[in-house]
Amino acid sequence: MGTTSSGSDDNKELSDFLRSRRARVTPGQVGVTPGASRRVPGLRREEVALLAGLSADYYIRLERGRVANASEAVLEAVARALRLDDVERAHLFALARPQSVARVSRPAVPWRVRPGVYALLEVLRDIPAMILDGRMDVLAVNRMACAMYVDFDAVPARERNLARYTFLDPAARELFVDWDMAVRMVVTGLHLYAGRHPNDPRLTELIDQLSAVDEDFRRWWAAQDVEEYSHGTRHYRHPLIGEVTLDYESLVFPGDPDQWLFVSTVTSAGVVY
Repeated sequence: MGTTSSGSDDNKELSDFLRSRRARVTPGQVGVTPGASRRVPGLRREEVALLAGLSADYYIRLERGRVANASEAVLEAVARALRLDDVERAHLFALARPQSVARVSRPAVPWRVRPGVYALLEVLRDIPAMILDGRMDVLAVNRMACAMYVDFDAVPARERNLARYTFLDPAARELFVDWDMAVRMVVTGLHLYAGRHPNDPRLTELIDQLSAVDEDFRRWWAAQDVEEYSHGTRHYRHPLIGEVTLDYESLVFPGDPDQWLFVSTVTSAGVVY
């Protein structure tokens, strides 16, 4: 993954993100008439600069990660020019201002789960529920979640990670009917966390490990997509119970923005079981 640097060093994460968003916007979306000699799939750097009201030289330096202190007004203008949504905009600000992120980030250490949260998992014993952090580390899990996915309690502590399970466990590819959606949720969440915690060595270790052994992960990671999944529906093909559809809710704990409860339910006619 690399680390996000400031000062004279290039900010590679910012550069990769801006290039990926620029390639996604077509000239027609922003009223630009493409010329016959056009070779890029999206906008040119000069076109983004014009749309954002910046000089071409400044935007080129920004996209190359060589602007250490871009102003809020500049970042807002770039976000509008690239048609970023709210999640992407926040990610842009986090990447472009790593010094500010570093001041408010918590140390990159294993999160502690409060006793009350463990009690909550016990209350939810009839449905799959787990506590995750921003690295997708599985901090706590109930029996139903172990039965649904894998027995995380039997996995070595440093390997209890939903991303590792999704990409590296062959059973995961059989479990998730829509495996592409499952991995998209994982990767986009990791990118968001990376923007907020640019110097987390354990995240770097995770990304490096997955990149080294899994081609699918490298492809998804390179796409630079960011998205938040707070709720939705997932389809499973479980070896014991067959095909099942579960609704999920992802709930952030107040005071612990990088720790949340991921819970799945079966919903029928408005009744949650």
